[in-house]
Amino acid sequence: MSAEYDYIVVGSGLFGSVFAHEMKKREKRVLVLEKRAHVGGNIRTERKEGIDVHVYGPHIFHTDKREIWDYVNDIARFRPFTYSPIANYQGSFYNLPFNMYTFYQMWGVRTPEAATEKLAEQRAGYAGINPKNLEEQALKLVGRDIYEILIKGYTEKQWGKQCTELPPFIIQRLPVRLRFDNNYFSDMYQGIPMEGYTNFIEKLLDGIEVLVNLDFIAQRDEWKSKAKRIVFTGRIDEYFDECFGALEYRSLRFEEEVLEKESYQGIPVMNFTSVDIPYTRITEHKHFLPKYGNPFTIISREYPQSWMRGVEPYYPVNDEKNETICSKYLEKAKTLTNVLFGGRLGTYRYFNMDQVIEQALEAVQRELA
Repeated sequence: MSAEYDYIVVGSGLFGSVFAHEMKKREKRVLVLEKRAHVGGNIRTERKEGIDVHVYGPHIFHTDKREIWDYVNDIARFRPFTYSPIANYQGSFYNLPFNMYTFYQMWGVRTPEAATEKLAEQRAGYAGINPKNLEEQALKLVGRDIYEILIKGYTEKQWGKQCTELPPFIIQRLPVRLRFDNNYFSDMYQGIPMEGYTNFIEKLLDGIEVLVNLDFIAQRDEWKSKAKRIVFTGRIDEYFDECFGALEYRSLRFEEEVLEKESYQGIPVMNFTSVDIPYTRITEHKHFLPKYGNPFTIISREYPQSWMRGVEPYYPVNDEKNETICSKYLEKAKTLTNVLFGGRLGTYRYFNMDQVIEQALEAVQRELA
């Protein structure tokens, strides 16, 4: 008996939606299964008070590849947007990424030459070390002041560990710009969909059968019998019943607040780098796509937290222990002829959105080869 579907795609995030869209274009029979009550995964937006709220944290699309930029704009119109967050340390503001504005705010230096001298002075005591942890890596890269004020507290809140307990590769490179440039990303193309990310996902899934509130793992044998191929974008360790052990993730909790004022902080994202403030950043959503005259604004405070079953996993913890476990799952995945793993959770990798899209398009090409 032939299968009902060519592909059952588990997860309606970016990887799953792009893959399903491309296969639908090629007249493949596709079904998308979504565990949550809605499509879009962690890039979902919801319109409230005329404002597109980034439900699971701010997402700015950026890429250096013209073909990827053209691809997303063929689906939905993107508005150019330059991401320039501010760091707030005990009430003092610093521009990000580290550039001449930051160095002026930190040390009062006014020229690239003066900034270079100050950075060399800050790094001097650590230049010859072989970093064993994130703290030593940061000190070697930018010195004590920037580390203590802009890196240490934020990072320890983000990962739930002391910087001396974190591997150095997390910040192997830190952007240090000897110019006045607050553009956080260096990519040529940057923007946000004019009608929100949910609209973008819905256009990708237009004409495709989607079932929500459905736990694939609980009924995997039944669903596998209905498709020639499964595309799985959930946790790779969950798919294999954690047979090699559970992989670690970090999660997030958001506190959303609607305020009857035109602006709260005057910027889309403000990072809070002091360890005594429990949240890492506040997002003011209306500044992504400004609509002036709206008497309301919406903010979200973002609290990192430990991951446990039943909580959404956001970031893989790619330390040595987890990489060893992950390699076993990836090897086991290669033995399956009817399952394709993709996305952040399916490959246990931190990807930017453009990388996820490229990964999905490459997977489509391999399927059709």
